[in-house]
Amino acid sequence: MRFLKQLAVSLVVLVVGGAAWVRFAPGAGETLGAIGVSHPLIDALSGSESGGGAGGGRRNGGRGEGGRGFSDAALVVVRPAESAIVNNRLNAIGNGEAIRSVTVTPASTGNLTEILVKSGDRIEEGQVIARLDSDEQMIAAEQARLTRDSASEKVERYRNLGTARAVTAVEIRDAEIAMQAAELALRTAELDLKRRDIVAPSKGIVGIITINVGDYVTTSTPIAVVDDRSQILVDFWVPERFASKISVGQPVTANAVAQAGRQLTGAIHAIDNRLDQASRTLRVRARLENPDDMLRAGMSFSVMMTFDGDRYPTVDPLSVQWSSEGSYIWRVSGDKSERVPIKIIQRNPDKVLVEAQIAEGDRIVTEGVQRLRDGGAVRVAGEAGSEREQKVAGDAQ
Repeated sequence: MRFLKQLAVSLVVLVVGGAAWVRFAPGAGETLGAIGVSHPLIDALSGSESGGGAGGGRRNGGRGEGGRGFSDAALVVVRPAESAIVNNRLNAIGNGEAIRSVTVTPASTGNLTEILVKSGDRIEEGQVIARLDSDEQMIAAEQARLTRDSASEKVERYRNLGTARAVTAVEIRDAEIAMQAAELALRTAELDLKRRDIVAPSKGIVGIITINVGDYVTTSTPIAVVDDRSQILVDFWVPERFASKISVGQPVTANAVAQAGRQLTGAIHAIDNRLDQASRTLRVRARLENPDDMLRAGMSFSVMMTFDGDRYPTVDPLSVQWSSEGSYIWRVSGDKSERVPIKIIQRNPDKVLVEAQIAEGDRIVTEGVQRLRDGGAVRVAGEAGSEREQKVAGDAQ
């Protein structure tokens, strides 16, 4: 008898506790329904079935069409889905270089006898900027010229004698070969003399000259650096995802860091043929016009490019939920909730860009997600039907 009494008391306690849990705990009915407990039993425990007397009348007072109560529908707050574009803008920092920069070195060794330019001078291609001592080369050139003239006279004389058969054809041919050799020797001597002049291989502006007259220089001694600053080349690095979107000739805008507020326009000049494996970036070179010569090689530039970009739907960060299968959101279709899986593309403080089967304007649940189930009834806060149901519920209570 004692055992039966304890068993009866335990059953009563379980029933009372279960009824209280279903009655007052949000989502308890859905949990019982998910494990197979029938809805009539859930409604009986939660007190939602019609009963006798005034209590039953009050509970039935809030029912809508089809015998379904407004308390069965979860109250939610929604926000329409929007859209945003990503990967449509690139900002990078690059270093500027002159479109042509040449370090001038002598073509031969010797002592400097004359420097014809100074730092900051604008020079033209082929202009002589310095000279080496050339006395020895001048003498060699004169000797070669005399030898050539003598060989030329000999050939002329042998040709005249050849008509009288005084010399043989072989002797005439030997004289002609000697004359050709003398001409080559003269050209070599004149070239050696010309190389004593140090000329600029391109036009531009002369940098700081660090040598002086009388210095002994070799073919590796830098005489001056000549920069052609009519255009500036800016090298910068772009992420791998932009590699297929950049092409030669594409417009760019830039700002010199040292000249804030001055916007420059240019175009893509060259693109590297491979990515850097360490940084996963691609080297790109832009070309900027410099008509007023305000830009210098070595300056840093902020480069910006615009693209068409990729458009994705956006949702409120509060709407994103997680499960063992991944991330998802709840969408309201009519008066039903629908679970939609998503893939997060980019997370921002005020919105999340996602890849999902949603359209701009879809109602996405941001609050009240705890009681939702796929295909379950919902009431949207702020809509006319929800306000009326809330008013009826308040009057019934």
